[in-house]
Amino acid sequence: MRQLVAALMLSILALPALAIAPDASMRPHARGQEAAVLNMRPKLRVQIKLGDAAALPLRPKPRPVSEQEKAMVLSGGAMVLLASAAAGLPQSARPLARPKGLAQKVMGQRQKRKRELVRGSVCGDPALQGEVVGRVPGRINGCGVDNAIKLRSVAGVKLSQSSTMDCGTAKALKVWVEKGVKPALGNRGGGVSTIEVAAHYACRTRNNKKGAKISEHGKGRAIDVSGFTLKNGQTITLLKGWRSAKDGPALKRMHKAACGPFGTVLGPNADRYHQDHFHFDTARYRSGSYCK
Repeated sequence: MRQLVAALMLSILALPALAIAPDASMRPHARGQEAAVLNMRPKLRVQIKLGDAAALPLRPKPRPVSEQEKAMVLSGGAMVLLASAAAGLPQSARPLARPKGLAQKVMGQRQKRKRELVRGSVCGDPALQGEVVGRVPGRINGCGVDNAIKLRSVAGVKLSQSSTMDCGTAKALKVWVEKGVKPALGNRGGGVSTIEVAAHYACRTRNNKKGAKISEHGKGRAIDVSGFTLKNGQTITLLKGWRSAKDGPALKRMHKAACGPFGTVLGPNADRYHQDHFHFDTARYRSGSYCK
């Protein structure tokens, strides 16, 4: 009797546990079935489908090929890049590998250019390109040049004719080109290409007057400039441009910049002999540069 009562008591105690038992397994669902409820915040549950989650991209889409990278198509690294882009493959964020031997090639070109500049330089300055002439004797007393050079370009600007002068005059010309000509013209027409030389060394008197003193041209200390040619082929002349609204301001700025590097600076306002050119020379005066 006691055993029967104990069995009944155990059955009654087990009934609440059976009533509250879960009706679903706690095991995770297989792929493609409804997903478990995810806890996003306390007391907040969001239900999503595994199929929807699988549709989300796990990797970023390949970025489009830039124009710069297309321009590099001849390099090996760019060919690989374009091929991967065409196939729709994700691209690495790493920079393209530098083509083999590129650094050596660039350095070689720079060294070659430097050697060419040094080989063609005069007066110990690569910005002055020409050749050494040496002693130039004069046909009349007072003329001639010691240690003359024949200059063909200054600071990257060609002279319309190779000009004979001494190094002091060549260096003054360089200062004027860099601080006067280039700033005055800027990028107009692509920048200055050529300086039009009207005269350089010539064994003669001043203004070719009989009995006058020897000109600085006869000593290799002077150069006459009649105008400029720009990289686009446009020309600017002293004769037509000095008093024009278009070219006058730039030419007057150049005239002013020459005062200092040169001892004598003469332009169209000086006299009737200089209406179509600048006269520059390196004669020095106690009172300083003479500019007119």
